Amino acid sequence: MTSKLFHLGSCSVLALAAVGSVPAFAAGTTAGTSITNTATINYQVGGVAQAPVADGDTFVVDRKIDLTVAEVGSATTVVVPGQTGVATAFTVTNTSNQVLDFALTATQTAGGTAAHGGTDNFDLTGVSIFRDTNGNGTYDAGTDTAVTFIDELAADASVTLFVVGSVPAGRVTNDVANIRLTATAREGGASGSQGAAITQTVGANTAGVDTVFADAAGVADAARDGAHSDDDDYTVQTAALSVDKRSIIVSDPVNGTTNPKLIPGAVVEYCIAISNAAGGASATNIAVSDVLPSGITYVGSSIRLNGTVTGLTCNADGSAGGTFASNTVSGTIASVVAGDTRTLVFRATVN
Repeated sequence: MTSKLFHLGSCSVLALAAVGSVPAFAAGTTAGTSITNTATINYQVGGVAQAPVADGDTFVVDRKIDLTVAEVGSATTVVVPGQTGVATAFTVTNTSNQVLDFALTATQTAGGTAAHGGTDNFDLTGVSIFRDTNGNGTYDAGTDTAVTFIDELAADASVTLFVVGSVPAGRVTNDVANIRLTATAREGGASGSQGAAITQTVGANTAGVDTVFADAAGVADAARDGAHSDDDDYTVQTAALSVDKRSIIVSDPVNGTTNPKLIPGAVVEYCIAISNAAGGASATNIAVSDVLPSGITYVGSSIRLNGTVTGLTCNADGSAGGTFASNTVSGTIASVVAGDTRTLVFRATVN
């Protein structure tokens, strides 16, 4: 029975026992569990033990729908223009007291402040959601499984999901794409299929399993709506290179190095200065080529790579390297970090 009171007027001894054993988890006792509590009365009359009396109370545990969606980490995902298969990670945790499915949507916001600062100003292409199939916390193309819902997630269990897309070419440093993952609780359905939408129980408690939404508000959904959401973002960091080619007269066959002039036989030193704007990413494998015009002849073994500049002056601190073939000076500079300038220097004579 649901409740009963006993009043014992003149009992010499009264003993009361309550019994109940239901496993407890962080999400709470499983919905639909029957909890029975039995009280037993032992007593005597005139020193003689009498038959005990007992009664129990049973109720069914209702269903609490609760979940969280949270980005993994606390920093933006750094990307470069044209990069494909870039991933940001989220966890979805079922804090309900029942096994549930969860419908998933990944959306891109239109403007506004992004999750880690800056203003959303572009969208990824080809956005999909993948489940961390091998559980290593890293997106593995070809291994992790594309999903539109989480199937049969146990109470207190979590899964890692990746929102994956590609960065359009032409984006510049500090462009930001904000991404939002929303999970919505679903019920029933066979394993491998998404369950139906869930609604709360209206009105007073019933004898069956009632449903209560207990989720907190997400970044884009209200509290107690059976859903939760969180944002992450991608920030572009790229190199912005500029090139400045200049020349100086080293000597001529008449004046030597004293006030030389650009007469036939004069030696000219060219400096190709590659600068990378501050605030971006390093540029790597920078291939430089310069086709010599008619009227000048390359001076053999004169190429110097990876030199520096002071103001507008190219320093003579590069290392020997590069090639000359088909009347073209070529060389590779391994890296130019943001805010730095590196040079390729070579000499030629005036024909």
